[in-house]
Amino acid sequence: MGSGFEDIRETLNSRRSELMSKPNVVATGIGYKVTNGRQTEELSIICSVELKKPKKRLTQKDLIPAAIHGIPTDVLPSGPFVARQDPKGRFRPAPGGVSIGHFDITAGTLGCLVKKDDTIYILSNNHVLANSNEADIGDAILQPGPYDGGQNPQDQIAKLSEFVPISFDGEGENGSSPGCFTSNMIASVLNSIASTIGSSVRMRPYRVQTTENLVDAAIAEPLTPSDLENEILQIGTIAGTREAELGMEIKKSGRTTGFTTGTIQQVDVTARVNYGANKVATFVDQLVAGSMSQGGDSGSAVLDNENNLVGLLFAGSDTSTIINRIDNVFNSLDVTLP
Repeated sequence: MGSGFEDIRETLNSRRSELMSKPNVVATGIGYKVTNGRQTEELSIICSVELKKPKKRLTQKDLIPAAIHGIPTDVLPSGPFVARQDPKGRFRPAPGGVSIGHFDITAGTLGCLVKKDDTIYILSNNHVLANSNEADIGDAILQPGPYDGGQNPQDQIAKLSEFVPISFDGEGENGSSPGCFTSNMIASVLNSIASTIGSSVRMRPYRVQTTENLVDAAIAEPLTPSDLENEILQIGTIAGTREAELGMEIKKSGRTTGFTTGTIQQVDVTARVNYGANKVATFVDQLVAGSMSQGGDSGSAVLDNENNLVGLLFAGSDTSTIINRIDNVFNSLDVTLP
């Protein structure tokens, strides 16, 4: 099985300071080496790193040697280690990944901070900050969200500033389908005739889908900017933005499931999303990942392994997670990263 455990422990103790001083290394220990995704029986020195970078992007000094005194090493991309905090609690300052919501909903997730016209805003979903089109501009946004104990006004952290309206299937600009009045009248007349002649058959107006959606997104202006923190719980600072690609490894921090990881499994997705109360909306140009979220994670910022923002989580099922492309979100709201 190679070197004995005590020999490995002695070697690690003698080189621990050197290994811990290398950029990106957050932990060292002894464990079994993983090869091709499978754990072997070979004991090795494990170096946990915030992010596993390609060797060509590291200097020779920063590289972790393949072996130390004949003992193999292994690099584990663990992400940063943080003291566990309940994302459903009250945070001041509040980072991305924690509970938030319009005063009239249950709770969702604070995505991240964005900027528009030199003003900082909170980014999340329409259905989190704007109650699925039902809110008014200026409405109170609570942190934590109402379901998690947030109360108005003592827990108000922001006010709703802007949202991209969600077009529900069959609805026109005023919440009714085009020609809905006419079709209702025709159906009413024919149903009256049917009733007169004793027929049990009834007609109902047919509502057709008229509009497709790109994003479920909204922004809110903080009452006090210092009440917000420009990082994401358990992830850290956003490095930039990037276009999501098929097969990309991603991560998020959300109100319900906390820090989770996944992979972009589908792109160019068209999906029908159920918002309850017989409201269904069709979204196009979406991303789909595996099961990495649950109810309450809506609004989570989705990042790649290098902390580039790639999307905004807004829906899911038991097996899948649906994500807005971040370019579509930023363009729809005319915002950028701070």
